Order: sequence, then C-alpha cells, then structure tokens
Amino acid sequence: MNILRCLLAPLLCVGLLVHAEAAPWVAGLHHMTLDDPVDARPMQALAFYPAHGTPRSLRIDGYPVDVAEEAPVASGQFPLLVLSHGNTGSPLALHYLATSLARQGFVVVAVVHPGDNARDHSRLGTLSNLYGRPLQVSAAISAARVDALLGPYLNDGKVGVIGYSAGGETALILSGARPDLDRLRKYCLARPNDADACKTHGVLIADRNELAPQADPRVGAVMLMAPLSLMFGRHALAGVKVPALIYSGDSDQLVAVDRNAEALARKLPVTPDYRLLAGAGHFVFMARCDEEQHARMPVLCKDAEGVDRRHIHHSLQRDTAAFFSQTLGAPAYAGRSGATAAPRQ
Repeated sequence: MNILRCLLAPLLCVGLLVHAEAAPWVAGLHHMTLDDPVDARPMQALAFYPAHGTPRSLRIDGYPVDVAEEAPVASGQFPLLVLSHGNTGSPLALHYLATSLARQGFVVVAVVHPGDNARDHSRLGTLSNLYGRPLQVSAAISAARVDALLGPYLNDGKVGVIGYSAGGETALILSGARPDLDRLRKYCLARPNDADACKTHGVLIADRNELAPQADPRVGAVMLMAPLSLMFGRHALAGVKVPALIYSGDSDQLVAVDRNAEALARKLPVTPDYRLLAGAGHFVFMARCDEEQHARMPVLCKDAEGVDRRHIHHSLQRDTAAFFSQTLGAPAYAGRSGATAAPRQ
C-alpha cells in the first residue's frame, strides 16, 4: 500500500503504518460460562482477544480455527465487541472476523444463544428468544468486564455489537429498537412462503409474556450483516441513536433485502454506512468452507459465479476494524496509545 492511498484512506492504514513497531499479536481464545438471564441456566460464550503465544489449529463446531487457547492477553486497553450469531447458527461461522479483530486489538465476546444455536432449536419462534437474545448479550458484556483474564485489559468506553442475520435484530434491540410484532404478522400474510421469517406464521409463541425489549446504554455502535429487521418500522427505530455499518447481499436467498437491510438503511435515525454486495447471498458472510464442510453443508458453502467470498471477508475484516476504531476509539497497547496492529490477510 503506497503513501498516497494511505492519505486517501487514513482509517484503513493506521494499522499498516505502525505495524513495524506493534506487538506481535495472535488471536487468543477464552472459554466463558455465564448464567442465561432468561432461565438462569449456564450458557457458553467464546472470547477472542489480542494475545501473546503460539496459535494452534483447532476444530470447534466443525470450523477450523487458529487460536492460542487461554494465552496471556497482550498488554494494553482494548475496546469490547460482542457478537450475536444467526438463528440456529454458531459464532464459529464468523471466526475469520472475530480472530482478525482480535489480532487488530479488539476483544470479541461471542455468545452461543441458548435455545437458538446449531445444537438446540428449542426457542425458535418464541418471545423468550426475541427478547432473551439481547439480554444474553448484555450479560456477556457484564461478564467480560469482571472476567479475571479479560477484564483488566478492557477500556472503559462504549461497546460495539456485531450481528449476523437474526443477530442483527438482536443488535438493534440492544441499541434502542422496539420490535413491532404486528409488522411480522402482516409480512407473513403477504409472504407466507418466507420459510425463515414465518416459521410460526408471523405469530411468536408467547412463552414469556413478562419479557420486553431492553436496550443497553453501553452499546455505542453496531455492525450488521444481512440483518433480519422487518419488525422495525421508522417509529420502532426512533430510539436507535448509534452509528451503524450495514452489509447485505443483493441476492440474499433467506432474508428479503427490500424489507430488511434496504428498509433499515432508509429508516434509521442516524444514516448508516450501507454496503450492498452485488451477487452475494445470505451465506457469503460465513467462513469459507474446507472440503469436509463442502461435503456436509454445500448450500452454505457455494457462492454465485463471480462472487469472491475471500475478497469480501478481507474487506469486512479491514472495514469493521476501521469502523469500530472510529466510533469507539482505537485499541491502545502498551507503549503506543491509539495504535492498532495490522490485519493479517
């Protein structure tokens, strides 16, 4: 990258310009167990963080990940990000983004949402899932702040939320949105063949009527990928006053772009940075597949002709770090305040 390009895009070049003097970070992995606010049962979270150590290749939830488990945290003060995965998904599907952000000086805590993950679908289509997911992310923020390994290295600034698919809905609630359940009912009457959004025919199972949408004032910015957001009209979004970076594919086969990302970008009170990816489908945001995954879940692995998932991921890694550095403050490691390490491609 030449100097002229850095002058034109300074946020994207901060890490590259200081890399020679930066600490040699790797992505650490810390396993966390905390109480699910919905029913007080244990739930799991994975924390990725800037670490010193030697990474090794692990296979977690079927995904190959290069991390240094429970390695010492790099010296510094780092912004906290939390990640919310999609319905019946796994945070490991976004491991490439979480580990890249960790190497660039962010702590990324990814909740495995109880009742709505790859192994357990028991809360799908329920109020306890819609309103419980944001509570779980808030609990993860609190747990990270007091965690013996991570807590001393977290800065005291605002927190960023990364949401993929249904995780986008979760991120919006955390930042002040209030779902309009009638919008879901009307949408499913008009588009009953939307199997992903209308599994319960537009009427959520009222298993926990006492639950309600709860914003978290600690959230200062959100990054959304293919967000499920059709329950939010302009009025429902009025409370969202944080900056947002939104990515969506114009060939999303699961989440209708016109009623979700595009409508969201028009209606948010703070105009977001909205990026529509030509030809990209819903699964382009998931980690690239190895041979075993191609054989086991080909639909999640195959992109349309001309769509380069590797290139899209590199852009996501770079631009997400730049966005959160700008909105939350850049990571600061010992000896150089405000500097970030370079992204590893």
